[in-house]
Amino acid sequence: GRHSVADGTGSVARAHLGWTPGTARSDRPVMVWIHGGGFTIGSGSQPVYDGQYLARKGDVVVVTINYRMGALGFMNLNEVTNGKIPATGNEGLLDQIAALRWVQENIAGFGGNRDNVTILGESAGGMSVGALLAMPGAKGLFHKAIPQSGACSTALTREDGIRVSEAVLDVLGIDAADTDALMNLPEETLTKVQADLGARKSGEALPGMPFEPIVDGEALPGLPLDLVTQGSAADIAILAGSTAEEWKLFSSMDPRAANMSEAELLETAKLTFGNDAQRAVDTYREQLASENRPVTPQEVAGAIMTDKAFRMPALALLAAQHQHNSRTYNYLFDWSSPAMGGMLGACHAVELGFVVGTYDKNGGEAFSGAGPEADALAHLTMTVWINFARTGQPGGGDVPVWPAYDSDSRATMILGENTRIENAPADTTRTVWDLADQSSLGSF
Repeated sequence: GRHSVADGTGSVARAHLGWTPGTARSDRPVMVWIHGGGFTIGSGSQPVYDGQYLARKGDVVVVTINYRMGALGFMNLNEVTNGKIPATGNEGLLDQIAALRWVQENIAGFGGNRDNVTILGESAGGMSVGALLAMPGAKGLFHKAIPQSGACSTALTREDGIRVSEAVLDVLGIDAADTDALMNLPEETLTKVQADLGARKSGEALPGMPFEPIVDGEALPGLPLDLVTQGSAADIAILAGSTAEEWKLFSSMDPRAANMSEAELLETAKLTFGNDAQRAVDTYREQLASENRPVTPQEVAGAIMTDKAFRMPALALLAAQHQHNSRTYNYLFDWSSPAMGGMLGACHAVELGFVVGTYDKNGGEAFSGAGPEADALAHLTMTVWINFARTGQPGGGDVPVWPAYDSDSRATMILGENTRIENAPADTTRTVWDLADQSSLGSF
């Protein structure tokens, strides 16, 4: 059922949607889902996140939450208004923490164990999980984390946050001193400004995702990856990973991608690899060829962006965390979507239905696929996530022995048509990132 919780000020209410197999006992693992959507769209009540199948299969309590998004949740107004509007740009994350506090206080009444809480989410949800691993306010509110296709490398500096806020005010035509005008803006205007900002950002060198967590020095004291490296989440077990062809979901919507030239590919690579761009392109081309995949500029650029935004942040998180906790596990989801005649491949979000059990519900099979192989993959994937939520170990039952991810073996579970453990998959493309600007990881 739905339950709402005030944020302490009474200004915002958040809805929780939850599923439990029963309330007679309160020892079940709790899985709290944080939805994605680029920090601007989405909802915990979307059909793809329907938690009843996971709850029933694993005898777990599943909770999905909502949080403020876009300008309401991730815009720093504190500096530009000289403190008159004290929003630092992490209000969306503070909503998530408030929801986790609600779970601590109430979940026993719904059959859940407050001492065994796993937070999980995909894309912006995974990036939220990554930020929560670093936030002092979230400490003690969860015990395991599953960031999917997003980790600890996505956060704006305070300076970038201020630039975004100034750009928003410019688009709105509002002076920062006119706080009344700002506070009285209708929600539709704020939603529209997100699109207007997206149309302008290429010319203004704004971040690819203007609304995202911000290093404000308080709620988020530093870059999440730096804080995890220092031990901010030392007691948390982490299962992290990505899909094999994340970027195809985005490039399939970009008509320019299909016509990318070799020169454009090199220019794109230079943004991340500088003078080593040609070496990076050659390395990726060799890797794709070894996998019998096309080696067009579009494919190479997509593979680089997949790693930049998703795979490398996951591996960086696991490497940082393994210094503090041996319970670090990596997956790579390589099941291909049948949508668009197979053009999407193992794209961003393709694992969602298999994790939650909605792959063949509400028309999900058009994106996820269906049939005996899909059924088997869903059973295995759900079992992995449930095992991990229950014990902090993803292996067990129908899941093969799954070694931890460390810098020696880099053991990775490939989840797809041919599920298997591989040590250090695609390692040549992983190591080429040693040549890159590490601060570019996790950005779009």
